[in-house]
Amino acid sequence: MSSDLPISSPYRSSPGEVVSESERNQLNVRLNAAYTAGSLDPEDYQSRLDQLFAARTLGELVPVVTGLPPLRTYDDPAMVVSSGGQPGQLAPSRDAQRLTLLVVAGVAVAVVLLGLLLLLLL
Repeated sequence: MSSDLPISSPYRSSPGEVVSESERNQLNVRLNAAYTAGSLDPEDYQSRLDQLFAARTLGELVPVVTGLPPLRTYDDPAMVVSSGGQPGQLAPSRDAQRLTLLVVAGVAVAVVLLGLLLLLLL
């Protein structure tokens, strides 16, 4: 069976390793999520569950994981994390005091520099 899994995947790189209960539970969660999202039809879901719980080695799990959405290996940056609103809703405004202070300080520095420059030129 051909697989789209990378060779670095533990299912392909160490196919003889025994399946741990932790691995089995993680794959069960992934299968449930894929089924709930509609990525798997009921027959495919049941078939993969049967293979998951019958497998003894990681290599036997290749047909179970092939085609599943990849595991998320990162967290969203805090700046883009949802505040719980729905798409299209306006988010609460951010505190603008710090930005205002920086802009005012920048303008003040520019005015002072221009004043010094004019004094030097005259």
